[in-house]
Amino acid sequence: METTTKRQALLKVIYEKLEQAYEDTLEDVIELLDIRKKEDEEDMQAFEDAKNEPRIPWEQVQKELGL
Repeated sequence: METTTKRQALLKVIYEKLEQAYEDTLEDVIELLDIRKKEDEEDMQAFEDAKNEPRIPWEQVQKELGL
């Protein structure tokens, strides 16, 4: 519940700031969000690839990813 409340508060502040932002700033925000999403997808794919790679010990993968 606390996470949801914090998220809602952050989104409210972000929305207020975006309402005042220049168009090029909004485009930059979209680009950054897209980059982050792509990096997350690449990380998940690398995680799955490493998990299924028999030559890399699973414990090593977990250690390198900080799990």
